[in-house]
Amino acid sequence: MKKIISFLVVLLTSFNLFAQEEVQMADQMRADGKIWVVVGVIAIVFVGIIAYLVLLDRKISKIEKGL
Repeated sequence: MKKIISFLVVLLTSFNLFAQEEVQMADQMRADGKIWVVVGVIAIVFVGIIAYLVLLDRKISKIEKGL
């Protein structure tokens, strides 16, 4: 679990490096309010991947204990 948390911290701090340059498309999406849809979809996908990995880890742990 510590590895996952440290990975997330490194990942989230690296996003700052990519956001240095303004993009016209992003400005238009912010103006239209569609940027929140994009952020929501990315968040849902990210949460889904994390949930899948946690469930997979639990299943693997059960299998390892059974052997």
